Amino acid sequence: MRSITEKYPHIKFKTSWEMKPSIYYMLGECGSFIKAIKNTPVRPDYLKKLHSVALVKGAQATTAIEGNTLTVEDIEKIQAGDKLPPSKEYLQIEVENILEAFNKILKMVVVEQKTGLIGPELLKSFHKMVGKNLGEHFEAAPGKFRNNNVIVGNYRAPDSRDVETLVGQFCDWMRKEFNYENNQTFIDAVLQAVVAHLYIAWIHPFSDGNGRTARLLEFYLLLRAGVPDIASHVLSNFYNITRSEYYRQIEASTKKRDITGFILYAVQGFRDGLEEVLETIQENQLLITWKNYIYGIFESKMTVGKTRQANKRRRNLILNIPHDRYLSAAEIMDLKSWIMKEYSSLSERSFLRDLEELVELGLLEKNKTGYRAKMEELNKYMSVQLVK
Repeated sequence: MRSITEKYPHIKFKTSWEMKPSIYYMLGECGSFIKAIKNTPVRPDYLKKLHSVALVKGAQATTAIEGNTLTVEDIEKIQAGDKLPPSKEYLQIEVENILEAFNKILKMVVVEQKTGLIGPELLKSFHKMVGKNLGEHFEAAPGKFRNNNVIVGNYRAPDSRDVETLVGQFCDWMRKEFNYENNQTFIDAVLQAVVAHLYIAWIHPFSDGNGRTARLLEFYLLLRAGVPDIASHVLSNFYNITRSEYYRQIEASTKKRDITGFILYAVQGFRDGLEEVLETIQENQLLITWKNYIYGIFESKMTVGKTRQANKRRRNLILNIPHDRYLSAAEIMDLKSWIMKEYSSLSERSFLRDLEELVELGLLEKNKTGYRAKMEELNKYMSVQLVK
């Protein structure tokens, strides 16, 4: 009788990839980005917003890959407690299940710090979360391995009679291959998350919901590896926006019996996603620092009377002018309703004089097309502070 690995030669339960230098390098970058994300101070209210955005994007991405058509805006409404039309009820339930699963896993790993070995019961619990209350829209018994044979596209999944054996070998191999009980490194942990995702897709232990279950497992393993919750959506989002490549890489790994390409693809997406998260929180920090700097500049100018009123007006004006593009005076006037209202009782000359005063202070930069906030002035300011 043939062994399991002989029956399904692509499911090897051994190293079937090459750790190319580029993979090591990108994983090193991932570690650096995560460290920088964790060490960047973020206001609690903004952190809460980032956390919410991460969950929404993650839920939208992991369900969209499976055909769910709800948008980020739809999911934000769901999070706010709104109900979608009856025709979209099952789509809403799919998303609510993922959001609830994310929160349960976050609580388990981050808050309660309850982590352990990957086992059949853990996989079943994730699958049960995926299929909860979906009824006829979920072609599987939630939380139970399949007892039927399935074909997905051109891929014939292993015989249902082999599922329990394959899952058992998979869980045992996960523990040994990636050193979970023996000082697991960050590189081991990320590789485990990516490889586990692919193996669940191959074994296909459930009749439906395997992709969502695989991505929940990946989410769990990345959190366990120390990835911040505000970056928890990164891989699911990457798979979704590169969906055709995602499926191509899985198919190529199956045919070649070598998953180097899938690892390279996933790690690059993970790295790029983490960099975007870091840039987002650094942009927020820049805006906060810029605001504090502006208030410091104008603090000494806040005397009394008309001069105080004019400087308060200029301070508020510079805080609302973007730094990433040039705007004409007319475009700046149209930026905010309060700007137009503020200057409605003043002459156009007063408005232009305020802009020129901000240029004189080094806070605005002017060229032929218009004005932009000169945030690079912060570098000089911060250097001075360091010297002091």
